[in-house]
Amino acid sequence: MSARIQPLSELNQQVTDTLVREVGVVDTIRFLNQYRTGHGDYTTEREALFQGMTTKDIINDIKAHRKDKEGK
Repeated sequence: MSARIQPLSELNQQVTDTLVREVGVVDTIRFLNQYRTGHGDYTTEREALFQGMTTKDIINDIKAHRKDKEGK
């Protein structure tokens, strides 16, 4: 027994058609938008953003931000 492996374009169309039929166009779009490819280079951005900071520094900044937000 052998399985037919369909091209990704066919699989994508079949899955999209199934989603539209089962949950509607709007919810299909909402669902698929979760899986869009982002842009930029997060690793480089993260290194620049947290340059020279320790994990403890980051945690303290988060706690301070939360405290500020609660006080407002």
